[in-house]
Amino acid sequence: MSRTTGSAHRRKRLGYPAAAAVFAIGMAGTTLPTPLYGLYREQLGFSELMVTVVFAVYALGVIATLLLAGNVSDEAGRRPVLLAALGFSAASALCFLFEGGLPALFAGRLLSGFAAGLLSGAATVTVMELAPPGRAARAGLAATAANMGGLGCGPLLSGLLAEYAPWPLRLPFVVHLALIAVAAVLTWFLPETVASSRVRGLRLRPQGLAVPPAMRGVFTTSALAAFAGFSLLGLFTAVAPAFVSETLDVHNLALTGLVVFSVFLASTAGQALMGRVGERRALPGGCFVLVAGLLLVGASLLFASLPLLVAGALCGGLGQGLAFRGAVTAISAAAPAEHRAATVSAFFVIAYLGISLPVVGVGALTLGIGLRNAGLTFSGCVLALALGVGLYLARRPPAPR
Repeated sequence: MSRTTGSAHRRKRLGYPAAAAVFAIGMAGTTLPTPLYGLYREQLGFSELMVTVVFAVYALGVIATLLLAGNVSDEAGRRPVLLAALGFSAASALCFLFEGGLPALFAGRLLSGFAAGLLSGAATVTVMELAPPGRAARAGLAATAANMGGLGCGPLLSGLLAEYAPWPLRLPFVVHLALIAVAAVLTWFLPETVASSRVRGLRLRPQGLAVPPAMRGVFTTSALAAFAGFSLLGLFTAVAPAFVSETLDVHNLALTGLVVFSVFLASTAGQALMGRVGERRALPGGCFVLVAGLLLVGASLLFASLPLLVAGALCGGLGQGLAFRGAVTAISAAAPAEHRAATVSAFFVIAYLGISLPVVGVGALTLGIGLRNAGLTFSGCVLALALGVGLYLARRPPAPR
């Protein structure tokens, strides 16, 4: 067997599970710093507002990448884009590994956003395209689990290492760099699913947020539901560590990572449940479950209860996952084929605004009314949004495909 034939044979054997593993490793890096923000605050001496701003820079990187390079893998090929995303993820880890102040944290989060923006499109499509006939549904679930599971495993990994291993601000990123190296090897041997890819001469062009007029009603309700759900995810990945340590007086970083992990685990479960719930009930039902989760989060702050916070994470994550998958399904069904990619990109831009803007608001409120009251205000505002969208959709549910 020739070297070329052997390489092609190995690539054919690496199917969608390998692509899903690459996806999960890349996404884990985007939430890896979550349990460590308190340590950075002690070391560098900045406020909770600055923590949320550092976190929000990540969302700016994701949005910029979606707008500039959301469809670049259609031209350059899947493997080059995946390798570029892993390169950004490695550069982000190096910024945190050799951290020298706030500028390095900002740079690390921005590069992490670039990685997530490239992965969210290219890795999802790669997992789906590598699925053998008859396994499209299983590959879709694998892509969902890799995305949300990776986001959840990041804080769990760094929390465990920071609590029970030496060098809490260094070792998590060393371990992630090793995982990125494994992911790069896997990516190199993945089959290329784009027939005629070209990297030279490729130009990044801003993509407008185009939504066809006929589907603006469906888009608005779906995007608002996603905004509310992603706001909850942003709260847990940016501010929850401060809630756990300051409001609940729990200082175990591994436990903090486990709390954040639980919301993403529940989100994965919520997305997997849509097949049983049905497309018409998934979006409004997910909004109502999200409301229940926000009530539990608010109660956990009022009564300083860690079990209530965990219950809120599980319930809210379940609702977020169910509503999110229902929203994506509704938009994909309503959008004309020629505008589907642009419409979905616009949807993700609004979702990622939800993960950044509200948590910065929480950070700003902490300066005036304190962390607990800021969290209660956030819970009330997002609860009202999710409840309003849920009640509207209960009367006018999205049409099934």
